[in-house]
Amino acid sequence: MTDTTPRIYVRPGSLADAPVILDMLDSAVAWMNARGNTEQWGTTPYSQKTGGVARVQRYTTENAPYIAELDGTPVGAMVLDSGPSPQVPIAPAGEPERYVRLLVSDRQRAGLGIGAALLAHAVEETRRAGVGLLRVDCWAGGGGELVAFYERNGFTATDRFLSGAWPGQVLARRVD
Repeated sequence: MTDTTPRIYVRPGSLADAPVILDMLDSAVAWMNARGNTEQWGTTPYSQKTGGVARVQRYTTENAPYIAELDGTPVGAMVLDSGPSPQVPIAPAGEPERYVRLLVSDRQRAGLGIGAALLAHAVEETRRAGVGLLRVDCWAGGGGELVAFYERNGFTATDRFLSGAWPGQVLARRVD
């Protein structure tokens, strides 16, 4: 039997990765919109949103960015931080935590486990830092598919929130 599982390598990211992250975000917006989802990230390409480019540049310089590669090609990105975005109405954890601030993958390679590989890396980075809690927040609209994705990857739904009219869900995973 031949192993045909794609080999996804996760490496630290840098400011040099900002353009490829923006491309993935723009593609994700187009992909969601093509499926009728205009509420999650809107309809404007991320790179054209006010503050979008600067936010990704901050993610790659002020936070801990990671890039997933398949055969040397970037196919996903994740950003870890020590807590949620101050722009989102999410209560502090009350203990040290790592927080997934961004998770995106190349939609042309959906189904290969890119997001799962990045989340597994987040668990290892959290453990390596001696921190026992990993959290993430996501869009809770639609049919709840995104919440279900995180639950399949070991997270448990905790608090729901609204950011304006945008419904969100916080999920947590113990990393002991």
